[in-house]
Amino acid sequence: MDIKGKLIEIFDTTRVSDKFQKREFAVEYAENPSYPEYIKFELIQDKCGLLDQFHVGQEVQVHFNLKGRKWTDPQGNVKYFNSLQAWKIA
Repeated sequence: MDIKGKLIEIFDTTRVSDKFQKREFAVEYAENPSYPEYIKFELIQDKCGLLDQFHVGQEVQVHFNLKGRKWTDPQGNVKYFNSLQAWKIA
């Protein structure tokens, strides 16, 4: 999947554990300019550096995978989580 939009925020890389890091960024997606959408993506591991060559305000094309997880908490309640995992930015 991919979308084109304006890069509106770049966050620092966060080290989640000794073996895992991620970096988030937000894009303004204006398929309908009257109602823009603000979409947060994440980069993981060696992809975190992809943002280093971009700056806020720049138009970008983000290639990403839609990821989903199921988790059962200690009380037995099932919860679902989604993420947009970017793998290329142009």
